[in-house]
Amino acid sequence: MKNPLFRLAFSFFGFLLTLSCQDTKSSNQKEKEITTEATVRNEIPQESSENKESKEQEPFKLNEENAISFFYDYEKTLTENKVKLTTSMGSFTIELFENVPYHRANFIFLAKKGYFDNTMFHRVVKNFIIQGGNADNQQTAKKRSEIGRYLLPPDTRKGHQHHRGVISMPSSDRDNPHKLASPYEFFIVVTKPGSYHLDGDYTAFGKVIDGMDVVDRINNVEVDAGDWPMQNVYIFKAEVF
Repeated sequence: MKNPLFRLAFSFFGFLLTLSCQDTKSSNQKEKEITTEATVRNEIPQESSENKESKEQEPFKLNEENAISFFYDYEKTLTENKVKLTTSMGSFTIELFENVPYHRANFIFLAKKGYFDNTMFHRVVKNFIIQGGNADNQQTAKKRSEIGRYLLPPDTRKGHQHHRGVISMPSSDRDNPHKLASPYEFFIVVTKPGSYHLDGDYTAFGKVIDGMDVVDRINNVEVDAGDWPMQNVYIFKAEVF
């Protein structure tokens, strides 16, 4: 028969061994849970603060899908109907027709955005038109890029003819069988009494009500073979009122 003290010591050793195994198992389980939680966190894609900021700051741009709806809503907010153009040869004032809403809203929108500031009258055809809204500089190209790329549908059935002093919008020079208007440019008729062969193809959206003598002076500048003035004629500022 074994010594009772030996049996008691052996039992106590077994008890300690069992506790040790349980502690080890519990510790391993906790480490496994912590590792699993960290792995799950790593597997969930987190949007960086830079991406969030980029999305929040992405500027609105006009395009051929949103331009009409934008100007439809924008026109409803307008109370102004006149624009004063200050040029390097003097200033003149245009009154815009209310029943050509998209073209009116577009012209006012661009004027308020400062688009026309520091552009030029880049095409002058004697006894016919002066055409403005463009320039061969990076500043103008940058403005167009920031505002967007779009065209406007013609609106030629409102009864407005191309009388002398009428402002109208040229069509885009790219593949454009429907003569969609190039929104960044405009031309003013100087022909007496008018250039009525343009009716039905181009949208008249306003008329010069003051400073037609300045328009005539611009039409009389010397031009090159491509109708570009030999000395630049600038639009310094467009003011809406």
